Amino acid sequence: MRKFIFLIASVALIAFVACGGEKKSDNNKFLHEDDVEFAADISFQPVLEELTELFGARHPEASMMSHYVSEDSALRLLVHDSLRLAITTRKLTEKEKNNIRSQHHNFKQSLIAYDAFALIVNKNNPDTVINLNEIKGIVSGRITDWSQLEVTHKSGPLNLVFDHSGSSTVRFMKDSLNGGKEIKGNVFAQGDNMAVIDLVKKRQDVIGVVSTDWLRVSKGDTCVLENFRDLDVKVMMVGYAGLKDELGLEARDWERPYQYYIALGKYPLFRGVYAITTDSRPYGMINKFYFFLKGDGQRVICNSSQLLPHSQVQVREVRAK
Repeated sequence: MRKFIFLIASVALIAFVACGGEKKSDNNKFLHEDDVEFAADISFQPVLEELTELFGARHPEASMMSHYVSEDSALRLLVHDSLRLAITTRKLTEKEKNNIRSQHHNFKQSLIAYDAFALIVNKNNPDTVINLNEIKGIVSGRITDWSQLEVTHKSGPLNLVFDHSGSSTVRFMKDSLNGGKEIKGNVFAQGDNMAVIDLVKKRQDVIGVVSTDWLRVSKGDTCVLENFRDLDVKVMMVGYAGLKDELGLEARDWERPYQYYIALGKYPLFRGVYAITTDSRPYGMINKFYFFLKGDGQRVICNSSQLLPHSQVQVREVRAK
């Protein structure tokens, strides 16, 4: 009798383990505790490569796997449970939240930084000043010639080029600059940020739109990031208003996308950067990396990129004697 009972218990245990293993495979077949697989808007590849390298050095047991794609692709991968961490420029929509919940997952999302767009032109282009209303005019199709700008030294077709048709740049131009309407006029996609920079180096008729952190001479070269010198392109000065504001007063408020002017709200072309995770394991590497981006990673964002960290920063104005 004892042998019979033991046999039954063993069979039951094997069946339980088999069922449990099958269930685990269905839910987490692509995940291991030490895997950190994430998708990110390609705009943030330079700084995320440094963050990933530092986190991997601190956690050698972690398996770091990054996918730099358009924002809509990153969100699709997250929502469809192909991975459980994404870096984007917006939070989840209600529909996306419901899709995640339908798969029996929760989510966390946090603002980790602010990113600015840089408008770049050819080094031989004399026009390096533009205001927000003129940018809106370009993406709405009202402005198609350089002679239509308030501060200009040239004429001819004006073309605006950006990275990818599914990128966060397009969404920003559509939602924030064109009232939610489709962009029109001489506005074209080039494929990625480096393609935009390469085109601007060759042509004087284009304004390129890139994430500011792509304007690096070398990895971690913060001196170049601070003054934008020694680049093969010019960084335009952008203002909320032009020579005159709505009251007819002088409004020479043009600035370049330095962290200082982003922090003070003086540079108009900026957006938030968010980390979103659907991984429920509190001690897994994905969650550790998520909290690293909110914690120690903030110093990397502040000191080794042109993004503005979300954590509090002290702004000081230093005057040379």
